[in-house]
Amino acid sequence: MEVEGSPVMRVQSIAQAGKSEVPPQYIQPPSDRPNNNAGGKSGGGGDVPVIDLGGDSVREAVGRACRDWGAFQVTNHGVPIRLLDDMRKVGMSFFNECPMKDKLMYACSPDSAAAEGYGSKMLVDSDENHGVLDWRDYFDHHTLPLSRRNPSNWPHYPPNYRKLGFDRREVVSQFSDEMNVLAQKLLGIISESLGLPSSCLKDAVGEFYQNITVSYYPPCPQPDLTLGLQSHSDFGALTLLIQDQVSGLEVLKDSHWYPVQPLPEAIVVLVSDQTEQIITNGNYRSAVHRAVTNSKGARLSVATFHDPSKTRNISPASEIVCQSSPARYREVNYGDYMSRWYTKGPEGKRNVDSLLIDP
Repeated sequence: MEVEGSPVMRVQSIAQAGKSEVPPQYIQPPSDRPNNNAGGKSGGGGDVPVIDLGGDSVREAVGRACRDWGAFQVTNHGVPIRLLDDMRKVGMSFFNECPMKDKLMYACSPDSAAAEGYGSKMLVDSDENHGVLDWRDYFDHHTLPLSRRNPSNWPHYPPNYRKLGFDRREVVSQFSDEMNVLAQKLLGIISESLGLPSSCLKDAVGEFYQNITVSYYPPCPQPDLTLGLQSHSDFGALTLLIQDQVSGLEVLKDSHWYPVQPLPEAIVVLVSDQTEQIITNGNYRSAVHRAVTNSKGARLSVATFHDPSKTRNISPASEIVCQSSPARYREVNYGDYMSRWYTKGPEGKRNVDSLLIDP
């Protein structure tokens, strides 16, 4: 998702240079720094829910989490744990073992805000975003529909990046397919938690356009001044994320930031703008989240984004809108919405809030 008018310094290279201060373009405004309402627990809101998908009252638990948090973790999700470990390993091997000159062979195209490949800068330069950079490098894979999936665009080195998984399939391709199945299942549960048919949200979103982004957050000499990923809600339908053992993901609730504790066998579910905020007509909330940095060690996460087609028009579900509960959000073309997100910058939920009919 990198956009470059000129070469961008890779964050990993900056960290490896051993400087005691970060370059000024990575310093967040005081109001956005991680020590502002950090720690979260002072808000008294508890922990991000962990839901056992094999347990009892799953629909009710998912509904509460979508309404109160916009985020939760799931266990007993059906994705092989060994595959989660393999995905983390191949991602870390690319960043830690591949020489920089070889990484740059996969650099993102400068002509697209969602290009496949190796990048460091997510947003398009414009007068509407303040240009502060995230302390992060990443590799973005286009994985679904299958017509977008081309493993030859993915790293050939180190050799184990494209190593066959435990059932003799490429790790990233297998991971993509498993995440797709889980995302479909979760949309069905979320629909049912609203008292709707299980197919309601899936039908509204249409065919998934899936990207898998491996994010690498190098150790930072001034973590109190930087963010690995600025505060935002995801603009698509549903995001599934796995973490390594290093904490850093935080979710905003009631004006306080709460850490999402790394659980090696769990998958984090982040409710996104289109599905849960617009289609549910505001009954559920999309998760405002961010990534903080640390000075001690690198962190890795793998986010799998499930989005509508750019040609899809998204509006509140007809099954929810009625005379006593009129539509709160205007219909929006997903491609237009995504373009605004990249040019204006996320800044929490300002993009989805701009669609409110009566703010």
